[in-house]
Amino acid sequence: MRLPECRALLTGASGGIGLALAERLCAGGAQVLAVSRQGGALDDLARRYPQQLRRIEADLSQAAGRQAVVEAARGLGGLNLLINAAGVNRFAMLEQLGDQEIAEMLGLNLVASVQLTRALLPLLRQQRQALLVNVGSIYGSIGYAGYATYCASKFALRGFSEALRRELADTGVGVLYVAPRATRTPMNSSQAVALNSALKVAMDPPQNVAAAVIAAIEADRSELYLGWPERFFVRLNGLFPGLVDRALRKQLPLIQKFTHKEMPR
Repeated sequence: MRLPECRALLTGASGGIGLALAERLCAGGAQVLAVSRQGGALDDLARRYPQQLRRIEADLSQAAGRQAVVEAARGLGGLNLLINAAGVNRFAMLEQLGDQEIAEMLGLNLVASVQLTRALLPLLRQQRQALLVNVGSIYGSIGYAGYATYCASKFALRGFSEALRRELADTGVGVLYVAPRATRTPMNSSQAVALNSALKVAMDPPQNVAAAVIAAIEADRSELYLGWPERFFVRLNGLFPGLVDRALRKQLPLIQKFTHKEMPR
């Protein structure tokens, strides 16, 4: 898929990866409808790409918000690229989470993406070639302590992507599932950043993730897993989960320490 030919709808456009994707799409010549809850972070891009970037503020967890996005997409004159990048995370043990936090993670990371995709599929199917991109996570393949609910949402998003790819196999709509590793975005709490530092976990700049995603879109790929050794651990976890259980068991005391620690603001 060539970017100058793209009419793209991007959710989570004001976040770390989403904002970097919006910039890459605009720089590549795409027409972009950027969806976010607060559009102020897009002001600079709107000034730089006034002919390419359109914005809409919408709460995708609400039916009215999704319908507003669908209407805006129709106003774009067609849609051949949908990128579901909106998401939220909470680094905490399951017992530390409230009902609302659990509902928010599952609702935005999974349910809203599924519902918005269903609503926009008729527009995508009208095109000779179109692509759906779901931004998941390495934690959609490896369950990790402190992220049980987040992992649940991303495991499900990965399964949704795989099943929908097969469901649409006789159409012109492709599905790309993207699994970034830890990324330096505001979504990370100070505790999560401190844990990554203690474990010497690499955190990618969102611009690097966005560049890899755009390259995968242009190459018509169906999957993209980012980072080494993370890609290796995904394969290992699929083949020998007991080995990964034992390796991550050693990290549990440190994870528990940081999930219970109040970090300075």
